[in-house]
Amino acid sequence: MKGADIVGRGRADVLVRGGRVAEVGTPSAVGAEVIDADGLVLLPGLVDLHTHLREPGREDAETVLTGTRAAAKGGYTAVCAMANSYPVADTAGVVEQVATLGRAAGYADVQPIGAVSVGLAGERLAEIGAMADSAAHVRMFSDDGHCVHDPRLMRRALEYVKTFDGLIAQHAEEPRLTEGAQMNEGAVSAELGLPGWPAVAEESVIARDVLLAEYVGGHVHFCHISTARSVEIIREAKARGVRVTAEVCPHHLLLTDEKAHTYDPVYKVNPPLRSGADVAALRAALAEGVVDAVATDHAPHAPQDKDCEWSAARPGMLGLETALSITVAALGGPGGADWDLVAERTSRTPARIAGLSAHGRDPEPGTEANFTLVDPAETWTVVPTELASLSQNTPYAGMELPVTVQATFLRGRATVLDGKVAEEIK
Repeated sequence: MKGADIVGRGRADVLVRGGRVAEVGTPSAVGAEVIDADGLVLLPGLVDLHTHLREPGREDAETVLTGTRAAAKGGYTAVCAMANSYPVADTAGVVEQVATLGRAAGYADVQPIGAVSVGLAGERLAEIGAMADSAAHVRMFSDDGHCVHDPRLMRRALEYVKTFDGLIAQHAEEPRLTEGAQMNEGAVSAELGLPGWPAVAEESVIARDVLLAEYVGGHVHFCHISTARSVEIIREAKARGVRVTAEVCPHHLLLTDEKAHTYDPVYKVNPPLRSGADVAALRAALAEGVVDAVATDHAPHAPQDKDCEWSAARPGMLGLETALSITVAALGGPGGADWDLVAERTSRTPARIAGLSAHGRDPEPGTEANFTLVDPAETWTVVPTELASLSQNTPYAGMELPVTVQATFLRGRATVLDGKVAEEIK
């Protein structure tokens, strides 16, 4: 790879041999395949802490193959697959199946996330130990889509995962405050007459779980935080030394509840799009590091689940192929992008949180060659039918976005080249 700007620090050549970085600088390798990276920025391969691959059970919306192809096209070399499949990933057998499907697809490493409770029902702990000891080596557990609302169950889960340095990824939503909710509770919901999802439903669970994590010494990770007050609670917890991390989704960095005026269900998501003030607070917290990572919450849906009236539509939107562009825009735009900060929030920190030691590494001799090449000067227009995902429920249709992914490499093998997904992985 010749002339890439390594994480915005300056141009260098990168020699890859046997799936690992052999040399960085001005290596000489007679007969090597040369990829011209002039004008491109090299980032460590992106890592997504929050992906819904839908398989097993909802292959009409996404499969591990199509989801990881979308991931590669978005610059990702590893994704963490949420547990809300059918059957639920609450046993060693299911998480091992998902991991096996990921290896067979070959477009990105797939790290399964195990369920906290059996069937996501919030009543009994799932087989956490068995999943941790399985061939899938599960370290993250989440009932995402459902909150672990029982404090006793949440305490037990935090104590359990602490024994092997795992973590609980919480979908923070007090269900008794969001029953029937359709969008953010505020001026827009009042104007439209749609039942509101109050910010305090998220914030109250975050506050409770911070205290529980502090009490037992466990690691709690908050999925898709969406409010300014959530940021403040997490900031204060970190200042006290609580083992807490948090992610924000690209759509919460860009879109607001004003989109509900369209009544287009593509904008229905959980947690909902919030106010402009919340968006501004989340952007600032991401830049500051109070929010640790960008995670997509990639949620593909079949047409029958989105092409209907707002109240009947399932919440969720695509994210893998657009996340990098929106993150760059949220952190100052391509003209003033701090590529080291982009790498930290989209790759290095997510890899550390997920325990994926082979990912989130800047290229240096001996590291696995997992990285992506992006063109900071090129823009692209989102066309749903041209996305690699099996579904098309993107909220960015027709929008021009900055930064294009030109190539993605997984252990030195190109999964994307010249902006196109490799059709055959060997």
